Amino acid sequence: MKRKIAVVVTARPSYSRIKTALTAIQNHPDLELNLIVAASALLERYGSAINYIKGDGFEIAAKVFNVLEGENLTASAKTTGIGILELSTVFDNLSPDIVVTVADRFETMATAISASYMNIPLAHVQGGEVTGNIDEKVRHSITKLSDYHFVASEDAKERVLKLGENPDSVFNTGCPSIDLAANIEKKPDLDFNVFEKYGGVGARFDYMTEGYWVVMQHPVTTEIESSRKQIEETLYAMTKLNQNVFWFWPNVDAGADGTSQGIRAFREVNNLDRFHFFKNMEPSDFLRLLINSKGLIGNSSVGIRECAYLGVPVVNIGSRQNARARGTNVIDVRYDREEIYHAILEHQKNNKTSKSLIYGGGDAGEKIAKLLAEVPLQFHKTISY
Repeated sequence: MKRKIAVVVTARPSYSRIKTALTAIQNHPDLELNLIVAASALLERYGSAINYIKGDGFEIAAKVFNVLEGENLTASAKTTGIGILELSTVFDNLSPDIVVTVADRFETMATAISASYMNIPLAHVQGGEVTGNIDEKVRHSITKLSDYHFVASEDAKERVLKLGENPDSVFNTGCPSIDLAANIEKKPDLDFNVFEKYGGVGARFDYMTEGYWVVMQHPVTTEIESSRKQIEETLYAMTKLNQNVFWFWPNVDAGADGTSQGIRAFREVNNLDRFHFFKNMEPSDFLRLLINSKGLIGNSSVGIRECAYLGVPVVNIGSRQNARARGTNVIDVRYDREEIYHAILEHQKNNKTSKSLIYGGGDAGEKIAKLLAEVPLQFHKTISY
């Protein structure tokens, strides 16, 4: 009998982080994929990642609408609570053998709590990393709730072991998002018209000839009162640079209202004739956009992971990726327009960054599927230190 593997995808970044594992699970002869799509992955205002999921040929076993409007700390806590209620019902209906949860977003905590209290073995992808803000607490809490750990790097593995997890349950698979990057590296051409395929709003420019930067900046949940000021510093820096920019809308995190308001207000009083804004993009298209860009600006983990593998220059702003292992492609700066501007100029001067394999070499999805088929089914453990 095939093992039923329930994978919960709650946001657009989570999908790209797990996509190749979904494919490998779906193709494995001993596994049955039960894909659950929840939270902001279902919402149009955040790019409706479910459209890309369906477009990639995945069948959705269940949908969970649990996002409470507000984009503040209270809404985040209540969204997590609603997620526990709804996911518990879904797990009861599907009766999976193993539940898989991804990374550190607050919605993943609901997945971990529901599976744990229902005595369903829980596998955690990307545990053991250091980030900052509330994600730091969430990630390590999920580690303690999880039975299997599919980490993305050696230092993450060591950290999970230091948390007292059984070495027999901790596996360095690499990050599935690097699998996507490895595929894109083989065929990196930007073979679609960005404006025609994704629409968006803002200026249109000759990005193929003139080049462009990509900006993706999210609010920091422990600094939500500063989210508008933080995004304004980046806006001022990119305006001063006076080069083409593809700007992506923030995640549904506490503080996102401030980030969004800052962008909208800035657009009203400034002539952003070299800026174009998008909600979302298919993971493979986004990586093609990155590999052909001058670099990534902001605080997204894609700058730490995929851009390290692809050798894309990154200006990482603020504390959101605090202490996370990074490659030589990253320059870290504060939320300061002059620091951001001069870091960009430094990258332009050097004109090249080296590739790093700290998050794997492109076979994580297959490794995860193989482990899910072979690990003993268990939902209880005793701390080992």
